[in-house]
Amino acid sequence: MRHPVPLPQASRLLNHGPTALVASAHGAQRDVMAAAWNMPLDFSPPKVAVVIDKNTFTRGLVEASGTFVLAVPCAAQIDMVVGVGNSSGRELDKYAHWQIGTEPATLVTAPLIQGCLAWLECRIYPEPHNQQTYDLFLAEVVAAWAEDWAFKEGRWQDLPEPQRALHHLGGGNFFTSGGLLQGRPKPA
Repeated sequence: MRHPVPLPQASRLLNHGPTALVASAHGAQRDVMAAAWNMPLDFSPPKVAVVIDKNTFTRGLVEASGTFVLAVPCAAQIDMVVGVGNSSGRELDKYAHWQIGTEPATLVTAPLIQGCLAWLECRIYPEPHNQQTYDLFLAEVVAAWAEDWAFKEGRWQDLPEPQRALHHLGGGNFFTSGGLLQGRPKPA
């Protein structure tokens, strides 16, 4: 079951470097794309960065609405992730084609994609120079969610392979994170 993640902990949903899905919507249009280049930037308020190429359909919807959702898909969704990352929303309704279920977000127009591990609802900081020159979008996380079995008490859980986050290696190749390790600082 999806549960809210306290905003000061929202960075933990991305700090392990997962591939994310960027969900966008404006008016009657919506789209989703895969984004390996995303990261947390700050804790309070929580901020993220994501690269959204100017040639994508998603980019126009994000610019028009000023919002997006970053969703963290799991390994069981790999075919859908590759599919939405290699097609255009101008030519295809990706949600229908890949039978992607959605739920409404709470504070932004973009939907939450069902089956994912976590979601960050984001409002962009208009940075025209960064957006046009580097395709780089900076945004504040205004709401964060995670599956209660995947992220508990501010930490990712040691999940079975199909439920682990995806990490993009290029060329349609991914890996998942291994088992949980916990470091212990040496006493002073």
